[in-house]
Order: sequence, then C-alpha cells, then structure tokens
Amino acid sequence: MNGALAGRTIVVTRPVAQAGALCRAIEERGGRAFRFPVQEIAPVTDPAVFAAAAARLDEFDIAFFVSPNAVEHGLAGLRGAPGSRPWPAKLKVAAVGRASARALTARGFGETAMIVPENGFDSEAVLALPAFAPEAVRGRAILILRGGGGRELLGETLAARGARVEYLSCYQRRCPEADTAPLLALAARGETDALSFTSSEGVDNFARLVGIKGLVCFTSTPVFAPHPRIAARCRTYGLARVIAIESGDEVLVRALIAFFG
Repeated sequence: MNGALAGRTIVVTRPVAQAGALCRAIEERGGRAFRFPVQEIAPVTDPAVFAAAAARLDEFDIAFFVSPNAVEHGLAGLRGAPGSRPWPAKLKVAAVGRASARALTARGFGETAMIVPENGFDSEAVLALPAFAPEAVRGRAILILRGGGGRELLGETLAARGARVEYLSCYQRRCPEADTAPLLALAARGETDALSFTSSEGVDNFARLVGIKGLVCFTSTPVFAPHPRIAARCRTYGLARVIAIESGDEVLVRALIAFFG
C-alpha cells in the first residue's frame, strides 16, 4: 500500500472487535491507528430471551437488523437457542445498511433477497423504501433486532403505518473503563491528527471518558462522522472541525487521504 497517511495518527474509537479492519487499512497507508474504544459490546446472556423469540420466528414477516452487531449476536442467540429451527422461508430479512447486509450474507442469507437501502444507512433511509411504505407494512409483523435501547424512530413509524412491531434486544452497549492518559498525552503534544466516531452514543462516551479538560485538547482536531446526527453531537462538545462522510471503512480511509492529501 502507499504512504498516503504517513506521519498521521488517527484515533479509532470503535469497539475492539470491530476496529481491526479499519486500523489495518490506516496502517497499510503509513498511518498510525491509535485504538481508543469508547463502546463495549456485550451479548445478552439470558438464553430465555432468544428461546422465546426463536419459538415464534414463523409468526413474523420481516426480521430487521439495525447493525452488524445485531446480526452477529442476534443470529448467534437465535440459532443457539434450545429447540431452534431453520430460518422460516417466508421470513424476509432487512438491514439498515450495507455493512449489516454484508454480515447477513456472510451468515448464509442471499443478498438479492434482502431489503436494504441502496443509499443511506439510517432509519430514515429504511423508512423511505417501498417495502416499508404504509400499504406494504400494514398488518405485517416485524421483529427489530437491536441493542438495548436505541432509537425508536423506526419502530414507532412502522407501528404508526399499521405494522405489528416487536423488539429483540440481543446485545448491550456499555461505556468501557479506559486509561485516558496515553491519548491525552498524545493530544497535548499535537499528535492526534484525526478522530473518528461511528455513533452519537460513542461521542457521549468519549466526552465522559476524557472529561471537560480533555475535550479542550480536541477542539481543533478534525473529526470524521458518518452521519449528520453524529456530527451534530460532536459539535455540542466543542469539537469544531467536523467532517461529515458516508458510512464504511473504505469511505473513511478515502476521506482521510483526501483531507490530508
């Protein structure tokens, strides 16, 4: 790979298990990926949660996965539940974006049969699809697989359009314990060239971990955010140099190269 990011330190805030590919892409281009995870992803440990859902899968028309984490933990829990059966033939799968679609493909689902936005990667993009129009979902049973909590826009809108919506919380998001001293020392020396975030909750956790005094070190650091909502959250904490991009590792790396080019 080329050295397009040589001498640049990029702070990667993704959970540990999801940061590897992005960090390698940065390092292959000569940059330094400084790992500072601001979220922990933990599976739901109560097997009864998945057993109850697995027993009723054939009652649903669409299973919607809100993220790659929902795919990983949701399918693992459903397939490992006592008395689990093969995926019902009539149960369509839908995903919020291409990353979740790729995760489903890797687990045996045909990409051509998925419902996924061609453009966009949020609830608004999903709700704009013909498959989720009021006349398409009225009377349909939709299972939304997600982490504990999360945005309610998708479920509330589908319910308002006449769908019967249920949730399966298949993983938990937590703010990790972290030693902030190495990161803050790097920032104090002016050696943090960019920050990257993938969720508004991650921005909140970052602010909580580094504190008010720590945030001051990053007010002029370029911040790459893959959604206007995430970008807006960054600005509420005084992170002023926000670059809005699309989602995905390749997009972020291209944006970094273009920015520092």
